[in-house]
Amino acid sequence: MSNFGSFEYRDNQLFAESVPLAEIAAEFGTPCYVYSSAAIRSAYQAFDRAFGQRNHLICYAVKANSNLAILNLLARLGSGFDIVSGGELQRVLKAGGNPQKTVFSGVGKTSDEIRAALAADILCFNVESEMELMALNEIAGQTGKIAPVSLRVNPDVDANTHPYISTGMKENKFGIPAAEAERIYALARQLPHIRISGLDCHIGSQLTELAPFIEAANKMLALLTRLQSTGISIDHLDLGGGLGIRYNLESPPAIEAYVRALCAATENYPQQLLIEPGRSMVGSAGLLLTRVHYLKHAPHRNFAIVDGAMNDLLRPALYQAYHAILPITKRTGETKTYQVVGPVCETGDFLGHDRDLIVEKNDLLSVMSAGAYGMSMSSNYNTRPRAAEVMVDGSSVHLIRARETIEALYALEKLPPA
Repeated sequence: MSNFGSFEYRDNQLFAESVPLAEIAAEFGTPCYVYSSAAIRSAYQAFDRAFGQRNHLICYAVKANSNLAILNLLARLGSGFDIVSGGELQRVLKAGGNPQKTVFSGVGKTSDEIRAALAADILCFNVESEMELMALNEIAGQTGKIAPVSLRVNPDVDANTHPYISTGMKENKFGIPAAEAERIYALARQLPHIRISGLDCHIGSQLTELAPFIEAANKMLALLTRLQSTGISIDHLDLGGGLGIRYNLESPPAIEAYVRALCAATENYPQQLLIEPGRSMVGSAGLLLTRVHYLKHAPHRNFAIVDGAMNDLLRPALYQAYHAILPITKRTGETKTYQVVGPVCETGDFLGHDRDLIVEKNDLLSVMSAGAYGMSMSSNYNTRPRAAEVMVDGSSVHLIRARETIEALYALEKLPPA
């Protein structure tokens, strides 16, 4: 097996489980996202097993990849869900997810989104501001509901990750400042349409060390102890997600080590333990298939111009993120250093810089570890239809999202009267 789990070379051809990726490209075209159901299943089961007998709930972070087929696969495994919008709630329900295993995060929940979540009877609202708490109480009263809440507390912990995906520092927009938490919990206890359910924090994404997780957990446990001393009952402790994956040279903790560290830190607390993994559930389970259209040999740089672009996979342009790029067919010959770029009219449109490849026109390339924040962050910039999505299950291949048509992109647009 290669370092990419369910994706490996056999006789110089890259496979997804038991299916040659070249066959998928021939049937569904490129660019195309390909996911391994075995890899997703394995990641979920690794999280679940690591908890042992500890009372727990795994709430998959839907924003990482919200395709209905992936949500349905996880729902059938018993997963809960972490949502950040009303649209994600509708996706979870459509995919067969259990609303009683669903938590609603996010700093800007609208009135309509709150009403929909109350109607669905979700497990908990992760409240991120005092004003949101007051609005939630008012809307719950209007609808005859009692809203279960957990305050998302900002513990001011440096996650040592990219600043755009760090969420637990005091300058970030997320969560309630730790110094304000006890006062706002006391306020919540007085509100007639609020039921205190949990305590929540989340410090960022793509974390590759255990220390920030444990620092945040210890701060939450100290707060939990103080809350309990005032008579506030907490049913669950939500320690968020953020466990990283290996894109290049990172060495993140194994799923088992991460979960066991959290369990050890909280072993003296009987509350149900919630986590919200996203990237670590699906990131390594997906790749982006793309085809080389042109090779351009400039005096100082070589360019491999492919049909995948920043609108398909934004992470390299947005975060300067690294994704391994592998040929679907291993060739022999002269290796050259290429800039792997797309056709979008931006200098920032690249999938990889300075990659050593043996490549020819029409060759297929695979951008690895693209299962998280790939399709979910894609767009129609330059009026480009979004890619097809395919799920592989052993030797079976399923189209789980058809490629958009250009006509569909402007179907909702209207010309004003002349």
